[in-house]
Amino acid sequence: MQVADKKKCENTNVKYMLREDFFNINHKKENPVQGDLLVAEPFLHGKYFGRSVILLTEVNDKGAVGFVLNKEIQYVVGDFFPDLDKFDLPIFLGGPMNKDKLFILHTLGNLIPQSVHVKDNLYWGGDFETLTELIKQKQVKPHQVRFFVGYSGWTSGQLDVELEENSWVVSRLSSGEIMNTMNPGLWEKVMRSLGGKYKVWANFPENPNMN
Repeated sequence: MQVADKKKCENTNVKYMLREDFFNINHKKENPVQGDLLVAEPFLHGKYFGRSVILLTEVNDKGAVGFVLNKEIQYVVGDFFPDLDKFDLPIFLGGPMNKDKLFILHTLGNLIPQSVHVKDNLYWGGDFETLTELIKQKQVKPHQVRFFVGYSGWTSGQLDVELEENSWVVSRLSSGEIMNTMNPGLWEKVMRSLGGKYKVWANFPENPNMN
């Protein structure tokens, strides 16, 4: 090999290694707990999980349950429940499991029987008829409840494997930020908050071929 060709090859290898290092998602591994967020790495694709931010509402030895916070659909609560037509809150895609059911995340605590505590003043699930009555009586404010179609679920050990594969970054938000439905660019915001090269990833195009 000629000297010029050798240098060219070496330069190419260096550039390739730099690119590999930059896009290598080798973050510190954390074991997520209930109330944590799973933030999708930039190259995870799919209708539900591409650029998703998922709140984990249950984590135990049987697996995990969570809801995608940033996948709004073109429906509001009143489209499904005419009695709640004045409660024009958007509905979000919670995940691919039980897509024919509506789930709730709320800060109403024990006002909703059978609710499951997540963290702080945050709960999920509970008796939907009670919630409906409270809404009709104007005892519920829009920032106190969020609605999801379906949920995200992992069986025992499944989430551990996905974390080892670097599919997710673990992060956190306050309950107030989680309950904010008017939060465009949530994935970018959380990614930037992680600092370092994550801030650059936040600006990386979802489809590089379109750039």
